[in-house]
Amino acid sequence: MTSLKRTLRYPDLVIYGLAYIAPITPLSTLGFVWEASKGLIALAYVLGGVCMYFTAKSYAVMTETVPSAGSVYGFARHSLGAFPGFIAGWLILLDYLLIPAFVYVLIAVALGTLVPGIDRSVWIALMVAVTLGINWFGVTVTSRANLVAVAIQALVMFGFLGACLIALHAGKGTGSLGIAPFWNGATFDSGALFTATSICVMSFLGFDAISTLSEEVEGNDARVVGRAIIGVLVISAVFFVVVAWILGNLLPGLRIRDASAATYELAAWAVGPWAAATIAWAYVLIVGLSNALPMQVGVARVLYAMGRDRQMPVALARIHPRYHTPYVGMLVTAAISLIVGLAMRNRLDDLATIVNFGALCGFLMLHVSVIAEFGFRRRSRRWLAHWVTPVLGIVVVLFVLEGMSTLALVVGLSWLAAGVLWGLVLRSRGQGALAVKL
Repeated sequence: MTSLKRTLRYPDLVIYGLAYIAPITPLSTLGFVWEASKGLIALAYVLGGVCMYFTAKSYAVMTETVPSAGSVYGFARHSLGAFPGFIAGWLILLDYLLIPAFVYVLIAVALGTLVPGIDRSVWIALMVAVTLGINWFGVTVTSRANLVAVAIQALVMFGFLGACLIALHAGKGTGSLGIAPFWNGATFDSGALFTATSICVMSFLGFDAISTLSEEVEGNDARVVGRAIIGVLVISAVFFVVVAWILGNLLPGLRIRDASAATYELAAWAVGPWAAATIAWAYVLIVGLSNALPMQVGVARVLYAMGRDRQMPVALARIHPRYHTPYVGMLVTAAISLIVGLAMRNRLDDLATIVNFGALCGFLMLHVSVIAEFGFRRRSRRWLAHWVTPVLGIVVVLFVLEGMSTLALVVGLSWLAAGVLWGLVLRSRGQGALAVKL
């Protein structure tokens, strides 16, 4: 059977993670986080980074023990058993399957700003076709495209932040870099803050997807994946907090009309129409590829792992004989992204919250897997890594889940119920006890 090709090194993994997260990503939910946090946007990102740090540490621990392309699915299956493993994979699929659709809708919104008059569905279909075409030829080609995309995004973001600092100096917003985005006793609301944090979590999604490439690391060094996961999270968290700090001091002077287009409104008001157009084009030409490419790569590999273990149709485990890519999984992913993107093209905020539910529940299963594997099975004495970190991770994730919208909880729990039913069907067929391939 043709296997995944081991060609990736540490820099490739870091670039993959940064491309998945995208340096420009805080701008996509800027208006939603600002309104939900009641102005404490930087504090919301700090809490989001802390939440994800505990999760990143658990990922790093598990990737050394279970270097599986199935990510959380492989970890839980190894540590908790076949049925919990299937449920973990099912939950994380809600994140991985829908987040590419979120990006396609985001790009369609940007294109609607630049080229009005064309329905968003046209742009969504075009982006799905382009990303599928590039990923078809292998992860090495994808890695090269990611490097270029991340570099250009960084230049755009630094240029925009520089222009915003000039606007602050000129008296717009608060007129200075104060602490208001981190703390304001008059507006502080713990419930609102956790709701905002649940939105911020989406900005960090991507470091976890690095684990899906565990079976494609050069030299089979499992530690490389863990180091890349932590590195990507730290870089992203620091940068996002700085972005939130600067923009959080500028936003008080702006009356937001459309939360989904808050970034463009802010750029036009604080800097000029040209800045809004530049950011929109950056989303279209750069983010559309740099985000959607690794997202499609990640979910295709989770489907590949679950298909290989016959937890999903076995056809999903087929590898292209020439390009060594899980091409059936990519085709299925592209089709789902297209359908969801078209259905939710005018409901960007709702789509974001549903994606986060799947991610957070998957992270919950990850932390439980660490405790089960190292705390109970191996009787580990590394209390910080194998007990304290996953327990704190569970607590933080539960707090963030509590602040999620009713729609996200309803859709997420319905998805979970469907997964439980399908898992029971697998068990009745005798397909629930297959050993995961590592």
